[in-house]
Amino acid sequence: MGDLKTYLDINEQLYSRQLYVLGTEAMRRLRGSSMLVSGMKGLGVEIAKNLVLAGVGRLTLRDPSPTCWMDLASQFFLSEKDIGQNRAKASLPHLAQLNSDVYISTYDGPLTETVLRGFQVVVLTDSTLKEQLQVGSLCHEHGVHFLVASTRGLVGQLFCDFGEKFIIHDPSEAEPLQSNIGHISQGSPGILTVLEENGHRFQDGDWVTFSDIEGMTELNDCGPLPIRVRDKWTLEIGDTTAFSPYLRSGAITQVKRSQTRSYEALPLSLHQPRIMAANLQEAERARCLHQAFRALHKYQAETGHLPRPWCLEDANELVILAQGLEPLQGDNGKKVNEPLDEALVRKFAMTSTGDLSPINSVFGGMAAQEMLKAASGKFIPLDQWLYFDALECLPEDGKPPLRPEACAPRNCRYDGQIAVFGDDFQKNLGKQCYFLVGAGAIGCELLKTFAMLGLGAGQGGGITVTDMDTVELSNLSRQFLFHSWDLNKPKSEAAALAVRSMNPALSVTAHTKELGPDTEHVFGDDFFSSLDGVASALDSFQARKYVSERCIHYMKPMLESGTQGTQGSAAIFVPCLTQPYSTSSEDAETAYPVCTLRHFPSTIEHTLQWAWNEFEGLFRLPAEMINRYLQEPDFLERMEGPQALDYLKTASLSFLSPPQGWQECVAWAWGRWQHCFHDSITHLLQYFPHDKVNEEGVPFWSGTKRCPQPLEFDISRDTHLDYILAAANLYAKTHKLPGSQDRDELRVILQELPAPAFHLHTHTPIFANDQELEQSSEKWGPTYVQELRLALAKWPGTSLEPQLFEKDDDSNFHMDFIVAASNLRAENYGIPPADRSKSKRIVGAIIPAIATTTAVVAGLVGLELYKIVMGHRCLSSYRHSYLQLAVPHLSRWIPKAPCVQQYHDMRWTCWDRLTVPAPAPGQPEMTLRDLLAYLQGDRIGASGDWQGAEDGPKGAGV
Repeated sequence: MGDLKTYLDINEQLYSRQLYVLGTEAMRRLRGSSMLVSGMKGLGVEIAKNLVLAGVGRLTLRDPSPTCWMDLASQFFLSEKDIGQNRAKASLPHLAQLNSDVYISTYDGPLTETVLRGFQVVVLTDSTLKEQLQVGSLCHEHGVHFLVASTRGLVGQLFCDFGEKFIIHDPSEAEPLQSNIGHISQGSPGILTVLEENGHRFQDGDWVTFSDIEGMTELNDCGPLPIRVRDKWTLEIGDTTAFSPYLRSGAITQVKRSQTRSYEALPLSLHQPRIMAANLQEAERARCLHQAFRALHKYQAETGHLPRPWCLEDANELVILAQGLEPLQGDNGKKVNEPLDEALVRKFAMTSTGDLSPINSVFGGMAAQEMLKAASGKFIPLDQWLYFDALECLPEDGKPPLRPEACAPRNCRYDGQIAVFGDDFQKNLGKQCYFLVGAGAIGCELLKTFAMLGLGAGQGGGITVTDMDTVELSNLSRQFLFHSWDLNKPKSEAAALAVRSMNPALSVTAHTKELGPDTEHVFGDDFFSSLDGVASALDSFQARKYVSERCIHYMKPMLESGTQGTQGSAAIFVPCLTQPYSTSSEDAETAYPVCTLRHFPSTIEHTLQWAWNEFEGLFRLPAEMINRYLQEPDFLERMEGPQALDYLKTASLSFLSPPQGWQECVAWAWGRWQHCFHDSITHLLQYFPHDKVNEEGVPFWSGTKRCPQPLEFDISRDTHLDYILAAANLYAKTHKLPGSQDRDELRVILQELPAPAFHLHTHTPIFANDQELEQSSEKWGPTYVQELRLALAKWPGTSLEPQLFEKDDDSNFHMDFIVAASNLRAENYGIPPADRSKSKRIVGAIIPAIATTTAVVAGLVGLELYKIVMGHRCLSSYRHSYLQLAVPHLSRWIPKAPCVQQYHDMRWTCWDRLTVPAPAPGQPEMTLRDLLAYLQGDRIGASGDWQGAEDGPKGAGV
């Protein structure tokens, strides 16, 4: 536990993935926040864990109760040795190890007015209704943001009260919308046309600003304006009659505006609840659960205990209490008279004693995210109640109900789970053999869930986890099984070691190999045949597809999950019951045409990809090419394609005269600047002038083609100097020479150097599309090979040092070069620039991430795992899920059944296996024609030389 740090102290490398979700301003507000979590059972520790990982400023834990056996089913920071010890004090050392930036303390006194006013956000878990009403009223009165979070078995509730005037500074996770401008008319209203081929995504009432417009420059200086959408490509932007005529370029950018929300205090909202629901059916179910929780509080107050597990008598008493409650009031103040779903309340009552890790993960992530919203003003908070249940996890209809004695406590770590599912199910969980692919953020959460469930913790059971990556600093803000002492260690091994401490009975085998065709000798037939299921926690669609193919081949259920920022998904794929996992066209990685990047960029993504190609083509690939040439001279002649053409060309230009010192590196960098941002643009405009039109009279520079302007080097501009400094240092490193970070010295050198000569490179062709470019490689390749050969004839024979791109090292000039080169290219084409953070995210393909989303997704996966192990065979029992915590929104739906194929009277799905007779001894294998004939009922194929063996093996799988 470290000292309380100032709210300005943000470790950008530690919180890098979270900063892409929240932004710097919201993160600063979090660093200055003070929060209280009351109740440190499974739900409380989930909330606290997520808040610590997020980096709140100060966190206080409160729980006057001692640890009991029932807690160990989901409280992952408590163990058998903590029985009888205070929950909060026993949990504090483990939470403090997650993040030294957060000041953590405990408090076990009453929640008085004075105490509550010392916090910005307060959440109650495992609390009585009396305490909730008292604390909620005091918090509402004094402007303290207040939450109630509660889980009972397979059901949970969440309540938020953020005061009468809560300001949402930034309501959405997405970056402001931006589109390139194609044209703006003069008139009232002015009509703006966007360049995007797929149109814009603006909505009526959005406020926007304008930038980099040529001609109608009055718009560049005006404040935010409201717009009206005409269609997918045009917008009305107000009166432009008095403005100058539009010429070219420019961008329109959405402006995010703050919102104000009002919340009711708990005493009023308890009887007139605003409940989040997607439809009327969900709303009715949520209102029924609302009454069930109220009745449960009353039952506890009258009896002093919760209903006994699967005790019908106690459950019926709770139903009677629920029926006797005053009806709820709707938004209009009128009573909502609807019948009570007695079966739902009865199931709730019979399982309410249970304490389950997956449900606590779901509500722990959601509650923590709402607390982050309260402190940061980032995203739209819950309004005001949320109910969620997964009662479909219970035995399917038609199966006998569990017996009370099978669910009674046994003074073991699984008592909270046995209370819901019984002891036989617990034994079955222990026998399971599961394969977890990926030990990153979701993988860590799933391992924790497996440990709490006791999955593979019994005789014959076990968990195998594989991950080829090592622990990095940026992992520590969301992958809670890792600590600072795990840096650079294999993730799978560190995670396995950490999770064994949560449940020593858990059998975990760690691998550091990538799952794929190259490791099928490790993860082959014997391995997959021994499994009961596979959990995928991967961030690559290609890897997920391979895992799915293995699961289909070996007929194994697959648990799939993924996150991006506050969005997440969880899915289940069951052999013969659901469709298998598949990727969509939207999941494919974007590949930009070479000519778009080289001559016709229209977005910052284009210029960043171009800048990355420059980095690779200047500082890595040519150096690797030279090193290989020194060992294998014939290597050059075997290079093909337009990209290889570029590398040959660059190498022949870059290595004609190797630099001898820093000044020559600076001269080379200035020459490269002149080539990229002036000469090549001038050359392009000679091929395609500003006023060029095609055969139909349409301007060449129209649509997504933005007409560029050459830049003039200016030593006083930071972006120009940034490029020279980064390029010169990288060039020096490639040639194993010392560099320099002295900008003043750099200016002096540039002032003394002669300006680079103007080269049009008239022998270099320009192509309007990739097809022309591809055809040119055969013609021009030999020229560059010959030029490079001439250069290498004078080469001293020393090897070079290729620069391998590393985005996270701020001292290596890699991102400095990318950002400077991209923004200069963007300036050429009138494209709005990107700052270092955005550039790093795009170039590094960084997936924004936050611990809260990961926790919820892992919990949803855990719920589906229950169903698989229990052996549910009804499709309607399973759920796919989609989550968006920023809104917030959680939707669940029944998976689709597998697609049925038909041939004549035969019907099958991808899960089915066709068995045909094996060939007779000495006969050839079955051909496709033989197979078709066999399916039509003819034992002898059309080839006339195949028939099944009468006495041989009974069949051969196809």
